[in-house]
Amino acid sequence: MPSGPDSFVSDPKYRAEFEKARGLVLAHPGRWRVIYHYDADGIASASSMLRAFARLGYPAQATALGGVERERMDELLRATPGPVVVVDTGSNWLDLYPRHPHPVVVLDHHKYPEAPNPPDLPEHVAFVDPLDWGVDGMTEMCAATLTWLFTVFLDPVNWDNAPWGLSGAIGDRQHVGGFRGLNAKLVDEAVLRSQVVRRPGLALFGPTMGAALTGSIDPYVKGLSGRPEVVGTFLDQLGIDASRPPSSLSAEETQRLTKALRERLTQRKIPPEALSVFDQARWFLPSIGLDAEEVSNLQSAAGRARESGVGVAYGLGDPVAAQRCRAAEEGWRNGILKGLLRLENEGVNSMKHLQWFESPELTLAGTQAGMAILYLLDANRPVFVFSDDPGPTKVSGRGTFELIDRGLDLSVVCRKAALAVHGEGGGHRIAAGATIPHDARAGFLEEADRVVASQIGGRAEA
Repeated sequence: MPSGPDSFVSDPKYRAEFEKARGLVLAHPGRWRVIYHYDADGIASASSMLRAFARLGYPAQATALGGVERERMDELLRATPGPVVVVDTGSNWLDLYPRHPHPVVVLDHHKYPEAPNPPDLPEHVAFVDPLDWGVDGMTEMCAATLTWLFTVFLDPVNWDNAPWGLSGAIGDRQHVGGFRGLNAKLVDEAVLRSQVVRRPGLALFGPTMGAALTGSIDPYVKGLSGRPEVVGTFLDQLGIDASRPPSSLSAEETQRLTKALRERLTQRKIPPEALSVFDQARWFLPSIGLDAEEVSNLQSAAGRARESGVGVAYGLGDPVAAQRCRAAEEGWRNGILKGLLRLENEGVNSMKHLQWFESPELTLAGTQAGMAILYLLDANRPVFVFSDDPGPTKVSGRGTFELIDRGLDLSVVCRKAALAVHGEGGGHRIAAGATIPHDARAGFLEEADRVVASQIGGRAEA
């Protein structure tokens, strides 16, 4: 039988943090501002939080944050004459919230410098982070599953926020190899409540098999992705009509296609987590009629098109927003493909312990780096991508689970390298980012290379 969330984690900090946050929300029924990160995880988190506020009868407004932007957060707090919820960001700025004269609730899963021991906070500030109760925010709980869980603490009716919990988790790639830890408990509960249906299948989405494989970025198949003429020949050799929709393939045809794609990727000796895409279950969302990864892609595309509010509106059931997300998804996918094809043709810049490249596709650069290290680049060294915004430079870093096992922690790398050039950074061990001054790339790379070497023992391999 389905159960409540109270006993999901035994650490007493689990309930204490949620109860403090719940108490602040229920005691202040006025207008709230929801501040969220503009990626799929942040958008999905905001979707769940706004729906929960609507059910409470609370008016609310949502504001996206573009990156690691302390000054912007400070400005938003000063401009908000009421309580605030911060989702999928904010743990680096715990010193700011006590100054706000109204309640502040922070729901974040990122690593902060003193984790798992947050500073003492006043009664009007609640900080909820799974790291504090022994749950890994990189692999076992994202902001969207954290926010989904918090809304259930507010009212069990919010179990139906499951689509947005899964959407955000997939956006943060916590589904790779199957959900684990607290994420898995939440998904199991959602399955019992018929909010999610597990299905076998391959993550290829599009109107036809030809379009789906040509546009595939996860997996990105070198020599096929982005090349429609080669894809047609490849499918013809497998006896699969490129004009058929992916859903029409029989079990035998799907197995044949999966085997052929796996062989191509295995020859490239890609990291094990990339190959798991062929084995893991799919998660179908009956209330939406789509695979959870499709929903994640739609919200991610809206955010990366600088229309994060459209992604949130889609999460709240707006049909016009759904159409706009679909239009954005085509540009999102094409932009990622463009960057990966460029890397495939031109390669990257190499240092002893890391590799780096530039991307003019500012909002897509992190995704390009994440896909590139799995499917194209040397997986023995983390990769950093630089994008020049009007003003500061944005940096995204990506690693692999094997590098994490060797000691890599990109949250530390980005924070230390950014501080060395008067910027700021943070994130997760496997994926992190930074904002640095426009002319500080060389200094950032020098310090990042030094920190990576210290973490992985100077054993970066050629």
